[in-house]
Amino acid sequence: MDETRPTNVPEYSVAEIAGAVRRTLEGAFGRVRVRGEITELRRYPSGHIYLALKDENAKLKAVIWKSAVSRLGLKPEDGIEVIASGRITTYGDRSEYQLQIDRLEYAGEGALLARIEALRKRLAEEGLFDEARKRRIPRLPALVGVVSSEKGAVIQDIRTTIARRFPRPVLLWPVPVQGEGAAERIARAIAAFSALPQGDPLRPDVLIVARGGGSLEDLMAFNDEAVVRAAAACTIPLISAVGHETDTTLIDFASDRRAPTPTAAAELAVPSRIELLDTVSHCGARLASSLSRLLSAAKLRLREAERHLPDLPALLREARQRLDDRAERHANALPAFIAARRATLDRLAGRLPHPRERIAAGSAALSLATTKLAAETRALLREARTATANLGARLEAVSYERVLARGFVLVEDARGHPVTTAATVKPGARLSLHFTDGKRGVTADRGPAAQGTLL
Repeated sequence: MDETRPTNVPEYSVAEIAGAVRRTLEGAFGRVRVRGEITELRRYPSGHIYLALKDENAKLKAVIWKSAVSRLGLKPEDGIEVIASGRITTYGDRSEYQLQIDRLEYAGEGALLARIEALRKRLAEEGLFDEARKRRIPRLPALVGVVSSEKGAVIQDIRTTIARRFPRPVLLWPVPVQGEGAAERIARAIAAFSALPQGDPLRPDVLIVARGGGSLEDLMAFNDEAVVRAAAACTIPLISAVGHETDTTLIDFASDRRAPTPTAAAELAVPSRIELLDTVSHCGARLASSLSRLLSAAKLRLREAERHLPDLPALLREARQRLDDRAERHANALPAFIAARRATLDRLAGRLPHPRERIAAGSAALSLATTKLAAETRALLREARTATANLGARLEAVSYERVLARGFVLVEDARGHPVTTAATVKPGARLSLHFTDGKRGVTADRGPAAQGTLL
């Protein structure tokens, strides 16, 4: 067949085909809602997010442009089942079709609750919900901090309730309470309040985290892990008041107290002034009654003790009378005592010898003693002379001079030391010979030392 002959089959460029396919898809589907599990999630520095949605039988690629991220409604994560809203379009460079997502929702409450329960168990195992971590709410805070939306009835209910019960300053940290980015801002607000130093005038004594009611999806920011961890780490006593009384979020487990409504949270934060006044009045009445009973009992004990006490004025009069009597007796007794002592002295004085007689007797006794002492001293001297003479004769008898007189000689070396043996004398040594009438010098001969011959 001749392929060059004319034909009525239209001819398209690649770009024309891609554009036609794109128009066909977008025209056929328009805006769609797709249910599936997020997978292959990738965030790029440009701010765009690329992912895929899958189920048991297929996978659909998707993209979230940076401009739509803040309006998604939830934070996309791998593994969660969602319903994605957007438009089906194509990516011509790769000949792929994809879903441009501008809204995400959790796929039913069952999936949400399962995800929340899994997170609750994991945080509970870490001890974030332990009762030991709970702090006591102060009785009367000086400043109440609130993390909530600045719009709506929640903050107004809290302020009205506090003003009615016990007016206290309220410091609001405004945050979005749902939607993309709400969880991050709530967590930052709690952490910022907690980071204020003690003594800072802006540091609250109690913190309320609150929002009104809503669906499970609306309350998901308060089930976010970052919010729960911020509440558990907060150093300020924290009251959670999220949703209605039947609503429970994970921040309720991490908070120090959970209130069913924002109004109830305000009631927990500050006491009722009227109730306090009633309590004070009641305590005052009880205190007055107790004091009255104590006074009555004390008066009764005093009267009982008074009956057992002696008559003090009578005792005082008797004491004064005894004092006067003692003074009079003392005044009379002293002259009599002195007179008696003088009589005794006079009687003894007559019996004492005259001093001259005592002196004469003493002189005689001293003279006799002196004579006796002189005689004894002379006798002792005679005995001492005799003993000394005997000792001198004995000493002279053993003197070396007596030995020399009998013909012996004392030999000394040149240094004057006695020589007692011949072996110690060297030939030619100078020696001195001491006789009874003088000494002579000699020199030892050169013969054998054993002979001891001296010249």
